[in-house]
Amino acid sequence: MTTRITVDIVSDAICPWCFIGKRRFEQALAQAPQDVEVLVAWRPYQLNPDMPPEGMDRKTYLSTKFGGDARADEIYQRVREAGQTVGIDFDFKGIPRTPNTIDAHRLIGVAGRAGKQDAVVEALFRAYFLDGRDIGDRDVLAAVASAAGLDEKTIRDYLAGRDDVDRVENEDAMARRMGIQGVPCFILNRKYAISGAQEPAVFLEAIEMLKREAAGEAVPAPANS
Repeated sequence: MTTRITVDIVSDAICPWCFIGKRRFEQALAQAPQDVEVLVAWRPYQLNPDMPPEGMDRKTYLSTKFGGDARADEIYQRVREAGQTVGIDFDFKGIPRTPNTIDAHRLIGVAGRAGKQDAVVEALFRAYFLDGRDIGDRDVLAAVASAAGLDEKTIRDYLAGRDDVDRVENEDAMARRMGIQGVPCFILNRKYAISGAQEPAVFLEAIEMLKREAAGEAVPAPANS
């Protein structure tokens, strides 16, 4: 019998730990039992909910958030090291702007309805962290969407409107009301949460627990929930 598990991943496309968490989660899925089906949905969270619509120059952002490049380098060094363990070569120096991510989240939502969500999420992470592209720019988002298999004109028309802006903002607010203060956060079966870019073993333990629970066994909640 196949065990179906839903995983809602609360994330932001400019969160480096979310990119790392995606890789570690993928490693876990590659090792998961064959009789487990994991259904993934990416949910919006804004690291910078007050970011102006046009985004912010990267140096200005780093100065505001961290007090300047030097402090940011110290913080990002740990992220770089973690990224290298999962094949991500972060290029933080190549990022010219920190964007507002409302439109990126809207695109992720549309991609989910078209069955292309993982491809778009992956492409957004790569565009921002590896290629230094401004994923707050609608031309960039349309190109990302097209490369992931979505119709570029349809996406341009969609982004030019206001569809799903309220949904993204409401889901972001709901995540905060649920107590989520940082991302990534992996919510399993709308019941258990795993916070942070945990190692694959943590996800595998949770999957095994949910498999046993589905079989009717009494099991403790995952240690990280």
